Amino acid sequence: MAKAKYERTKVHVNVGTIGHVDHGKTTLTAAITKVLAKRGKSKEMRYADIAKGGVV
Repeated sequence: MAKAKYERTKVHVNVGTIGHVDHGKTTLTAAITKVLAKRGKSKEMRYADIAKGGVV
């Protein structure tokens, strides 16, 4: 049996960040999610939500 063709209904993007400790990767990620949330494209994540289990 053939599978039905998958239809994409929204754009999907993976973003990775690379950098040394304390260089702002988590802060950048929080800022990106805030901007996307204002545009209705994502849910906002605070710094503390992203850095769970780490030092905040």
